[in-house]
Amino acid sequence: MIKKILATLVVIPLCLFLFLFWLGYFSSRPPLTTDPATLAGDGSTLDYCDLPELDGSGKLAADIPKGNTPGCGYSHFPLPVLAQCTEPLPEGAEDIRGLWLGVKGGHVGHVERVEQCGSRVVVTTSGVIHDYGPNSTAGFNTDDTDGSVPFTIGNNEYCMRSSASMIWNNGVLDFHVFGWGPVIVKRYMEGDQLVWEYADGSTTHMGRLCRLPEEYKVPSPRGKRMAFFSSEDS
Repeated sequence: MIKKILATLVVIPLCLFLFLFWLGYFSSRPPLTTDPATLAGDGSTLDYCDLPELDGSGKLAADIPKGNTPGCGYSHFPLPVLAQCTEPLPEGAEDIRGLWLGVKGGHVGHVERVEQCGSRVVVTTSGVIHDYGPNSTAGFNTDDTDGSVPFTIGNNEYCMRSSASMIWNNGVLDFHVFGWGPVIVKRYMEGDQLVWEYADGSTTHMGRLCRLPEEYKVPSPRGKRMAFFSSEDS
């Protein structure tokens, strides 16, 4: 009897771990719906201090395809996903648009672009595109990857899937894991700086950039990238 209980206590957590591992790394990815022209374009050529007027003269957020990450990361910094969108921000939303550089705190040197239009928010950084809100092709929540590649099998990279909602709460943009879970990331303005509270417990203060520095155009590879069944093994 005791052996059966012990076996159950081992088997059930193991099965749960294997299921979550499969879900995170091997389950089917959502289709890539980012406009190909957006991915092909060069986002490093733009002036991010010249932000578009959100005056309602152009497209709504819901008219534009959802942006998500190609594979485990884009090859170069893409054009803005919401470039044609001019829908005004909703009540309760702070304007945190722009290009930001970590200048103090846990992630000095981190660079990210934040786009907003209507209730939609897109964060592009370090090879990934996180897009939340109404769109023309998919659900509200982000549904892509964290961009880190812990291992490869053959020529294929594997990175963990991620999903979150971005909800404004008294001037703070809260990222809820899976859309309904706890808050794991926060972004909010503090004076002229954008503050980023990350899931690793760090807090980073970011200053505004007008141009993307050349060294950030191509993202650095992330993750340990342990190789299994690579061509070098044969």
